[in-house]
Amino acid sequence: KPQIEKKKLEITTDFDKKNLMFEVDSKLFRMVLQNLFSNAVKYTPEKGMIALSLVRENGSAKIIVRDNGIGIPEEEQTKIFDRFYRVDKGRSREMGGTGLGLSIAQWITETHGGKIFVQSEVNKGSVFTVVLPLARE
Repeated sequence: KPQIEKKKLEITTDFDKKNLMFEVDSKLFRMVLQNLFSNAVKYTPEKGMIALSLVRENGSAKIIVRDNGIGIPEEEQTKIFDRFYRVDKGRSREMGGTGLGLSIAQWITETHGGKIFVQSEVNKGSVFTVVLPLARE
């Protein structure tokens, strides 16, 4: 919260009002959400925007974290889920981090039967989408 206030970031939410149930280990899955959100905060410039969404689509729950931050070059996007990989080594050192967060997020998501995707454009932002199977009702 201090970083959000310091950078004057606008945070919006859009959660599907329908009953969306998916089964996850809440302690583990919290790590996925914390990683995606903290990365969005870290890499979004002052007065930027972060949008969080939860929607039902094609029999799945989709969690979407969208920002208008620095973005990720297209040629780097396939590597960002690799352990210890950092897009910009110099910037990562000054901003902190180990290069493990997205790798762990992917592992946790896949352990829960889901997938994680990124769409990004340099200087326009990133969209991380986590797709999880809905629980049987």
